[in-house]
Amino acid sequence: MTEAWEWDEPTWRGMVEQVRAGRSLLPASWPGGKRCAVALSFDSDHETNELRDGGESVARLSWGEYGARRGIPRIRQVLDRYDARATFFVPAVSALLHPEEQRELADQGHEIGLHGWIHERNTQVPPEVERDLMLRASDTLERICGTRPVGMRTPSWDYSKATLAIAREMGLLYDSSLFSDDDPYEILDRGEPTGMVELPVEWIRDDAAYFMMNRFGAQRPYTPPADVLDIFLREFEGARAEGGLFLLTMHPHITGYRSRIFILERLLDHITAAGDCWIASHADIARYCAETAGLKGTS
Repeated sequence: MTEAWEWDEPTWRGMVEQVRAGRSLLPASWPGGKRCAVALSFDSDHETNELRDGGESVARLSWGEYGARRGIPRIRQVLDRYDARATFFVPAVSALLHPEEQRELADQGHEIGLHGWIHERNTQVPPEVERDLMLRASDTLERICGTRPVGMRTPSWDYSKATLAIAREMGLLYDSSLFSDDDPYEILDRGEPTGMVELPVEWIRDDAAYFMMNRFGAQRPYTPPADVLDIFLREFEGARAEGGLFLLTMHPHITGYRSRIFILERLLDHITAAGDCWIASHADIARYCAETAGLKGTS
């Protein structure tokens, strides 16, 4: 295996250009003349964070159970209070462990999106296995919720060389795993426009970056909840000032605690008080951007 500094230009350029950001899909205006779009997402990893690595820690499995047992109910109460629709990205194993949770969320108008089979890392499985897991996961969510997912978020935002090709084969409307912009854009596959919408993510707008805890590793909560709220509010205000997208990633087993759920409450207080924001699912936002831009395959 050659070292990176030994690569010729076609090698390093080819790696960079596998998956790139194409044209911006930021619309001239949002539905109803709203100034900003707000996409709230919750990654319902639950027990799969421990299961995916073959872990056998009963304590860490119970941490995942907390997300389903207490985190999701608290989040649902807040979303209900503000009549806000959100997207829940759910590993298939989480859905199988907690099927009623997914059905109830779907019945309330929330979106259930793909999030792998068992929260596997895509770069650590062969392409044919990754494809099988994605298809099985989609089948599972459709069977449980009654609707086939139209979008995905890769577990841990881990994208392999095969991920995009599999997503295109599945005919997905959007992805929400990449980082190339603040606002929606069309994904390029080796320079070719794909017709797929990217709703970009960022660790700055993810609760896990501030609150994760691993007793046997280096991860420790390091930011007070009030400071995390301040960061999220500043990100929101920046998106609103630019007429763009504010996309937030949270986890039921992280934000669902008594001392942290206020972050979601205060954020929604602020967003709804602004009076000019469209709070919608990832699917609705991606569909609007695609239709406005006239992407192929949209209607």
